[in-house]
Amino acid sequence: MITSEAAIILERGRRVLGLEADALRASEAALGEEFVQAVHLLAECRGRVIVAGVGKSGLVARKMAATFTSTGTPAMFLHPVESVHGDLGIVGPDDVAILISKSGESEELLGLIEALARLGVRMIAMTAVASSRLARHATVTLDLLVKEEACPHDLAPTTSTTVTMGLGDALAVAVLQQKGFQAEDFARFHPGGALGRKLLTRVRDVMEQTNLPTLDRGATMREAVVLLAGRRGIAVVVEQERVSGVVTAGDLSRLLQRQADVLSMPVASVMTATPRLAVDHELGSAVVHRMETHGIMAMPVIDAEERLVGVVHLHDLMRAGAV
Repeated sequence: MITSEAAIILERGRRVLGLEADALRASEAALGEEFVQAVHLLAECRGRVIVAGVGKSGLVARKMAATFTSTGTPAMFLHPVESVHGDLGIVGPDDVAILISKSGESEELLGLIEALARLGVRMIAMTAVASSRLARHATVTLDLLVKEEACPHDLAPTTSTTVTMGLGDALAVAVLQQKGFQAEDFARFHPGGALGRKLLTRVRDVMEQTNLPTLDRGATMREAVVLLAGRRGIAVVVEQERVSGVVTAGDLSRLLQRQADVLSMPVASVMTATPRLAVDHELGSAVVHRMETHGIMAMPVIDAEERLVGVVHLHDLMRAGAV
């Protein structure tokens, strides 16, 4: 049972989430030509994206710079105060700056504007006041459209930082798509993490390539059983380097339920003649999905010429972090 105090606390939380959600929806509805211009500026930037802000806006700016960098657009955070005390040396005329200020009148940020203008740096302003000095000096202005903070006193940056971060994410994603940034590119920027392993692991990196469990069509099930027992439950029937079929431990179990004498049977009469195959350059995660969908523990691997080049096992793919 929810007490009256708990109900009040829940209502406070819902109010904050509701205000911020409404603000994000308003920002979504208001996206227009200015957003398109900003995306073009960022996608065509030949230098770096410089992101600056003070206080809570500065924290959002750091996150925004990190998001751009990880999605293929070199970016860095520049503290407005430190910039006019030597750090401006990192800025060049080919850079594009994103300047964040709800009021558009932050003195520290306004001091940076003049220096950027002298360097010929194009500026994108993110502000809730379209008539502010920041907006007037910017190449493009993105209106945050924040009329009320979620703070009951309308003081603490809450709604405004949420909208700013959302708009920053929208810019980063639109820019990466504009530049044709792919999942493989993302993985190259995250090689050490689980996501990088999932996106970078190819079947050829994990598959068995030597001493493959192969048979020809004239082999018997006796020979297949030996391979199934010693080679992790799969035997591949091969003709002229092409896969003709596959026999698995599951096939053997089902066969024994129907027949007692199976060892003398020709493997060609038991094998699956149209087995599921993996291709050596495929992402391991895609093959894992097929294996799990169809209840397969191992697959033959072929190359671009459809020749057998290996065998890949589900457990090896999972150990390699392909899922």
